[in-house]
Amino acid sequence: MANIELIQFSGADELAKTVAEKWLDEIESAKRAGKTHHVALSGGRIAQKFFAETVAQNEKRKISFERVHFFWADERCVPPDDSESNFRTANELLFQPLNVSASQIHRLMGEASPEMAIKLAESDIHIVARNNNGVPVLDLVLLGMGEDGHVASLFQNAIERIANCNDFFLFVPDSPKPPPHRISVNVNVIAAAAQVWVMASGDGKEFALRRSLDRNGNTPLARVIQLRAETKIFTDVGLK
Repeated sequence: MANIELIQFSGADELAKTVAEKWLDEIESAKRAGKTHHVALSGGRIAQKFFAETVAQNEKRKISFERVHFFWADERCVPPDDSESNFRTANELLFQPLNVSASQIHRLMGEASPEMAIKLAESDIHIVARNNNGVPVLDLVLLGMGEDGHVASLFQNAIERIANCNDFFLFVPDSPKPPPHRISVNVNVIAAAAQVWVMASGDGKEFALRRSLDRNGNTPLARVIQLRAETKIFTDVGLK
């Protein structure tokens, strides 16, 4: 598909290293232009490698993160110190090592009621400029991809619900992967972002990635790709 940039790697370490380097380039470019960089993070095993690699590279590059504001593509409905929390992973592997100010971190409140968490998320994202349709335009959304082709916490069992909802954030009450209750950014926010980078890494994902890259694919990732002019996919998944 013409609207996909597919970048393949031999393994997860090489993938994480390259994406971290490119992200630091984006942050440095925004800083030089006097702009704020708004990014949405995701969780998962590849995110852990990516966070660690970003910190390692920045020990040499010394790029300031003072103009970076962090949002989340999704969060589990758990407290921020829970082992399942996407915030906890980012906090331990990225924010603390980089001394990121709490004022730059706009986490999804997984410990609150879903209604309150969404209300607070909608309020937080008001700092991001909106497009002509009133949708926030993040500079970058970083996504993983699950074995079923899901991104953020937008799963196959909710395709219709996603397509028919214009809210910026959704409560996901029935995730097929534990924990079942989650908050996710909606596909309209992902589609509106200036850039979307997908890190598709790990075994057992070839079938889902192939379905997602198909012009007529029906996975959540396929839906994102179909709505965008360009999506970059960084992958160590073999496509024979």
